[in-house]
Amino acid sequence: MHQKILKYFLSGFIFAMLISCETETVYSEYHQLSNGFWQVNDTIKFNFSELNAKEKYNVFLNLRNDNNFEYSNLFLITELNQPNGQTILDTLEYEMAMPDGTWLGKGSGSVKENKLWYRENIDFSDKGVYTLKVTHAMRQSGKVDGVATLNGITDIGLEITKINK
Repeated sequence: MHQKILKYFLSGFIFAMLISCETETVYSEYHQLSNGFWQVNDTIKFNFSELNAKEKYNVFLNLRNDNNFEYSNLFLITELNQPNGQTILDTLEYEMAMPDGTWLGKGSGSVKENKLWYRENIDFSDKGVYTLKVTHAMRQSGKVDGVATLNGITDIGLEITKINK
């Protein structure tokens, strides 16, 4: 009897947690890369504004890759330019495949979509235009020079969701 009550209590608690932190997409944009090639000098830019300064947001980089992507991870450099003139630079690493080579991400067929955390619980308190710039920073093992042409990345997107508490 106690196990049954505990089971219902836990189920109700999990359900309450799921609905209490719903999110709402407030910005979504994709850039398609030419023939699935991302040149090292190609900077992907996203401009966004008019977000509620009193709200908190989660920010994701959405990335689509196909079977031509040769790596199990991905290194990105991001630059977030804020309306107040401040810039936030990040070097990010994301796993793209499991150790056995199976692609991470969702989708059937040869294209997989990965929703990658960029920043969580962030506020955009300054009014004006924010610009997020994204470049790849891939290197082959043992080589100093970066990969000039990254093959297999078909699209890059930015998604901003409002956290509803």
